[in-house]
Amino acid sequence: MKDNPRLALVALVALFALAFSIPGQSQKRFSDRQKAAQCKKIKSACRHAWRGYKKYAPGFDALKPISKTGHNWYGISFLMTPLDAYDTFYLLGLNEEAKEAKEMVISGLTFDVDQEVQLFEINIRLLGGLLSSFELSGDKQFMVLAEDLAARLLRAFNSPTGMPYRFVNLKTGKTRDSLSNPAEIGTYLLEFGKMTEYTGDSTYYKTAKKAAFEVFRRRSDNDLVGTTIDVNTGEWQNTESQIGARIDSYYEYLFKAWLLFGDKDCKLAWEIHNRAIKKHLLTEVPSGWYFTRVDMKSGKETNSLYGSLDAFYSGILALAGDTAMAGKIQKGNFFMWTAFNIEPEEFNFRTNRVTNPSYLLRPENIESCFYLYRRTKDQEYLKMGQRMISDILKRCRTKAGFAAIKNVNTYELSDSMESFFLAETLKYAYLLFAPENTLDLRKVVFNTEAHPFRITNYEL
Repeated sequence: MKDNPRLALVALVALFALAFSIPGQSQKRFSDRQKAAQCKKIKSACRHAWRGYKKYAPGFDALKPISKTGHNWYGISFLMTPLDAYDTFYLLGLNEEAKEAKEMVISGLTFDVDQEVQLFEINIRLLGGLLSSFELSGDKQFMVLAEDLAARLLRAFNSPTGMPYRFVNLKTGKTRDSLSNPAEIGTYLLEFGKMTEYTGDSTYYKTAKKAAFEVFRRRSDNDLVGTTIDVNTGEWQNTESQIGARIDSYYEYLFKAWLLFGDKDCKLAWEIHNRAIKKHLLTEVPSGWYFTRVDMKSGKETNSLYGSLDAFYSGILALAGDTAMAGKIQKGNFFMWTAFNIEPEEFNFRTNRVTNPSYLLRPENIESCFYLYRRTKDQEYLKMGQRMISDILKRCRTKAGFAAIKNVNTYELSDSMESFFLAETLKYAYLLFAPENTLDLRKVVFNTEAHPFRITNYEL
């Protein structure tokens, strides 16, 4: 993208504003009434999105909110939107919507189909959704579906290294695509751990843990991992190390497996990686702190790119108790949002030039505000969340639902409303302002799709 004087000016103004908007120095305090008003606004948005799905895309995986049609990921529907949305409706007290979503899932979802699926997405959205729905509702029909799906997904791990292939056929067990990445290899600890808890079959957690630690043991001398790896040979194919797409939830699940199951091996692995990330990737520029990209072996910078997915890390640090560093990083996250009015998928944090101008309705920036506010009670994170939510509701609303943005510079919309908008974005937005007893972080851990799992002190 060519240099844009207007964009540079906007970025400068946003930076100036941030200089006078530092966490801990906020003057405005949100009253209970103001928080309730935010929650009401978010619940209304949730109803609007669901009504659009029911009217124009019932039975499909997702709504296309501009063309007012339905979209399936594959040849058939796996009801991603109703299943992803169920626990959001439950937590928001949207009882009618929760009942409708549940009926769709129980009556229409089956996995006995000759269909190849992407293991990672099916795990976090569907298996995670089924497990959380079971824990919240107590309805064993969710667990029956979860057991059926998990058994079919387990076959994807039959590789020479134990790291899973990216695709698996749900009926035949045939696998495909050995070129994978840490996120698609290591993001099963929570869901498979819960399967072990409820079935008593240790195979699930052992399989997921082996896969994650096959990545961990192939870390560089700098304790970093690369972006792509061959699960057949165990050889790295792309040695660029970063915290965003294709790596992010690998780090997240190591830490959360410690929180959910007390797995000390995972805690140690997280601590080793976290020290390395802060040593080699963490970078300060005038607009804030960001994680850059480096070669996993040399530690030398490869690209100063940062984006919406990277924004999750400040939330994990806050959850881990490192609120000081998390706050510094969140300053950069908020600059990324305000400099472009809505965050881009990716930008160069050294030049403030957008390299991918889309906004896909992602939740990570709001998610980090949620964790930081819960840990610090600093009103600044409520202000940040309010700004982000306001921008989404203003810029992304359509007559049928909410649409992703194709270009944050022009606000041109894209015909897409992924299920994670209901599963994550609106859920974190609501919980940021809701009373803390709506969801107690001492009792639950979210998977990477924001499906809450109960901490039961189950020993795996």
